[in-house]
Amino acid sequence: MSNSASSLGIDQSIAFWNERHRRLEHGYAGGDIAYDDTANAMLNSLRVGRLIDLIGTFARPAAPVRILDAGCGTGWLTRTLASFGHQVDGIDTSEQALATCVGRARADGRDRYRLSRLDEWTPGYLYDVVISVDVLFHIMEDHIWAASVRNLGMLVRSRGRLILADHDLVADRQWGDYQVSRARQRYLDLLTSDGFVHRGFVAYAFRNNGAGFHVFDRTS
Repeated sequence: MSNSASSLGIDQSIAFWNERHRRLEHGYAGGDIAYDDTANAMLNSLRVGRLIDLIGTFARPAAPVRILDAGCGTGWLTRTLASFGHQVDGIDTSEQALATCVGRARADGRDRYRLSRLDEWTPGYLYDVVISVDVLFHIMEDHIWAASVRNLGMLVRSRGRLILADHDLVADRQWGDYQVSRARQRYLDLLTSDGFVHRGFVAYAFRNNGAGFHVFDRTS
């Protein structure tokens, strides 16, 4: 897919989101701009419920589920998952958003935050679950999107789970200068060779939002 001339490059995208987080200081700067704060709060609650089903409901203090929230924004999901007993790393490219994360971090230290692009995060360990919510379709440059998907996949342990938010399409669709959804097959082409099996698509099913979670399990 070739991106239009008006598409944001990676550096422009980072600057765009940093400024958006600066202007919108509340927790929904990374939310759907078609919704008000109340609707975004409802959407986030619904997504947490979907993710609980996908991650599982068991967490042990001595052996917590290790999770990556890739593109954590202001950390609403990172903190929520940490409150369930999981050990969660949140990464984002926005210094403004991460400042909010650090200011709201849980006292028990189960949520941790770092500045990083999705394609460049190398923590030195693997995760039980890697999640990326409404981030990949904001990466306009195809080679960086592909590198991000592959890198997130490589961070999942054997028999771990990869959950990537996008639309479930048969062909790519560009929505504007800062959003493009990739076809399901493109995710399959990138991940199947790394031992992933696509378990299905779980739609948000909220109002007019057509996005949802592509769920992959690493079988090797």
